[in-house]
Amino acid sequence: MTSASAAMADAPGDPAAVKEDDLGKWVDAKGDPTYKIEPDGKLDWFAYSGFRRYHSECHVCHGPDGEGSSYAPALKNSVKTMSYAEFVGTVVGGRRNVTSSQENVMPAFGDNKNVMCYLDDIYVYLRARSTDAVARGRPAGHVDKLPAATAAEKECLGLEK
Repeated sequence: MTSASAAMADAPGDPAAVKEDDLGKWVDAKGDPTYKIEPDGKLDWFAYSGFRRYHSECHVCHGPDGEGSSYAPALKNSVKTMSYAEFVGTVVGGRRNVTSSQENVMPAFGDNKNVMCYLDDIYVYLRARSTDAVARGRPAGHVDKLPAATAAEKECLGLEK
């Protein structure tokens, strides 16, 4: 298998939401986190949260709405070809790309709770942007956050004992 074939084998695939967990998170047929848009146009809570978290932690380098910048690539395009595991590994451990003309460094965020507690949220937001299911700017509406999701968030952030 060529490296291009290997990359495509790991591509996220169909983002259709097939199953919801008890927190209100959706997964696709492969079991990877994904977004869900209700018939009335409301976005699932976690994709909406991902919009908020992306814009607080990631947009400084990667540009608004996952569109990229002169400093870092468009993540809405990156998630089209990178697997969920690859995305997680890159965010947790960072990445360094060095060529003869430039050096790009993505820092590791594995110890940053403001990223790690919302990693799936950021991924599903970028996945929704990658298919243009969510337009640029603040999503118009979202479903309510479930109490179980609030409890899980507090636990991850160390606010619950």
